[in-house]
Amino acid sequence: MQIDLRSDTVTKPTNEMLEAMGNASVGDDVYGDDPSVNKLQELTAAYFGMESGLFFPSGTMANQVAIKNHTQAGDEIICDQTAHIYRYEGGGIAFNSGASVRLLNGPRGIFTADDVVANINSEDVHFPPTTLLSIENTVNKGGGICWSSEQLSSVCDIAQKHGLKTHLDGARLWNALVKTQQNPLQYSQWFNSISVCFSKGLGCPVGSILLGNTAFINSARRHRKRFGGGMRQAGYLAAACIYALQNNVARLENDHIKAQYIQTHLNTLVLVKEVMPVETNIVLFRTESDKMANTILNKLKDHDILAASTGGGWIRLVIHLGISDAMIESLNAVLKKVLG
Repeated sequence: MQIDLRSDTVTKPTNEMLEAMGNASVGDDVYGDDPSVNKLQELTAAYFGMESGLFFPSGTMANQVAIKNHTQAGDEIICDQTAHIYRYEGGGIAFNSGASVRLLNGPRGIFTADDVVANINSEDVHFPPTTLLSIENTVNKGGGICWSSEQLSSVCDIAQKHGLKTHLDGARLWNALVKTQQNPLQYSQWFNSISVCFSKGLGCPVGSILLGNTAFINSARRHRKRFGGGMRQAGYLAAACIYALQNNVARLENDHIKAQYIQTHLNTLVLVKEVMPVETNIVLFRTESDKMANTILNKLKDHDILAASTGGGWIRLVIHLGISDAMIESLNAVLKKVLG
């Protein structure tokens, strides 16, 4: 029995999800006439109180199209140094949009309004125009930490007062909503655009949605086509996302509980130097070195457990709907054996 904790992207559709996919009504989404895609876009936009939505094959493409839509070549984006758009999207900001990036260094990826103001460039020809603020919630490299409503309101309000657009990389926003019990409609007040992913905690095989006002999404549709993201009978994929939106959001709390259980166990083990406080479904713990982390990963693999290194001696475990209670008990037993 393999226990794959590398990411929540490794999930496979359940039988119920496969049934929903098989029964989907489909058309050609490039022409805009796939009924399942249209329904998903409408449902997700309504969920967050946004005017419109657009279906994408990946969160990376959704983020990159949003950045392209919000900026001109030579502009500058503010984000945290942990941000997925900066670290894990293949240099897409520079390649696709010709924009530069001003990096903040907030604790676990969460920065303040003062941090934003201090990094907005003045109107000087020596500096690129600061035009976009991007936030990630939950913060992947922050161990799945969530932004509070007060933090989001403060940072987005100051950005908008200074004329910046705001984008949310909400790959795991569903986890944040379950943890914080925030009203998703609040997010339309804070952000000009939002990307949400269905292929992580919600368990779909493929799919993200980009949200914004109608004009923004109409422009994003053109960029999606240029990026090669136009899909045809995508309704089979959209049907999985509709099923997940209607059935798999509340169950994310189970993943959070399992992650906290692992955290408690890790705090008792000799070779664990630090465990980042767990809020959602990501567990990050630190060993003494990258060498030690790689040794531990190999030992876990010998027990058919897959995890990931995030550098600096840190190891990441991500809980998802494919991880049962029995798997958690097996994992904790192996962690005890490997980490003392």
